[in-house]
Amino acid sequence: MEELPALLASRRIFEGRVFNVRSDQIRYADGSDHRVDVVEHSASLAIVATPAPNELVLVRQYRHAAGSLLWEVPAGMAEPGEAPIAGARRELREETGYTAGRIRPIGSVWTTPGFCSEVMHFFHADELTAGEPAFDDDERIEVASFTCEAARRLVAEGTADAKTALALLWLQGGEDKI
Repeated sequence: MEELPALLASRRIFEGRVFNVRSDQIRYADGSDHRVDVVEHSASLAIVATPAPNELVLVRQYRHAAGSLLWEVPAGMAEPGEAPIAGARRELREETGYTAGRIRPIGSVWTTPGFCSEVMHFFHADELTAGEPAFDDDERIEVASFTCEAARRLVAEGTADAKTALALLWLQGGEDKI
């Protein structure tokens, strides 16, 4: 399959604070038409913050969809017109209080491309300086540092999310690109 489907129609069916939903009608090269629902989500940023070798900063917060408190690498959404690396610096500072002496991109992934437009950009931050977080009004965040082994246990126990598992794989792989 080399030819992309043609977009016949598109309509917005929901507008929310974090995402929108649209319904598209597409036509494949064989002539068949299909409805595809898409969650529209802006780019997101995930920060692998390492205060020391074999150590990782995680944040714990309530995730309503999961009905649970989860440990995660610091993350958030890019602001309109904001460069991803600037957003990563901002999110790290807001969620953890840390500022990074050095930050660099390590790769990007499509989170759930079967139905969502979100692409997540990963960054590595080190040479960290501690400070005070600046949580959003709706955020209740606990910040802690873990050894990579302890963070892997959180993933195995189901108390950490997929972006944290990816961050650990990246760290385990010797800091090559994702």
